[in-house]
Amino acid sequence: MSTDLGTQAVEAWEINARLNLYLLEAVPDEDLSIQLAKGKRVSGQFAHVHNVRLMWLKSAGPDLLEGLTKIDDGATKAEVAAALTSSGAGVAELLRRAYESDGKVKGFKPHATAFLGYLIAHEANHRGQVEVALRQAGKPLTDKIGYGMWEWGVR
Repeated sequence: MSTDLGTQAVEAWEINARLNLYLLEAVPDEDLSIQLAKGKRVSGQFAHVHNVRLMWLKSAGPDLLEGLTKIDDGATKAEVAAALTSSGAGVAELLRRAYESDGKVKGFKPHATAFLGYLIAHEANHRGQVEVALRQAGKPLTDKIGYGMWEWGVR
């Protein structure tokens, strides 16, 4: 592992992005339609994460949007996984560029490290909403998956 802040920041982002895929993989296809009384379906939580990434790429690195499109909450698990993988790579490149230049992300203050924190907090919130929706529907995550989302050193 590098001691360079930019490299570490991108690595942290990539771990976060893999956690979304880890959680998605753990959700049975038939449970993607579960939702809280007021809120998005499980699939919609993942779609929202992807679409917010696209919003930031459009604003701060429009060239990184090539080949990326929004998805909706009716997307299949394979479509969601592909979208998250692609948008995750786009955000990783956006962060690399920020750390290689002035340390800033266009349209976000104060700096790239705060942007990274914002994105991880946002996505963790939606992972939590997925977990709550599943739990309230009587289909909680296994302990292996629940604890596994905290194992950043192996994700």
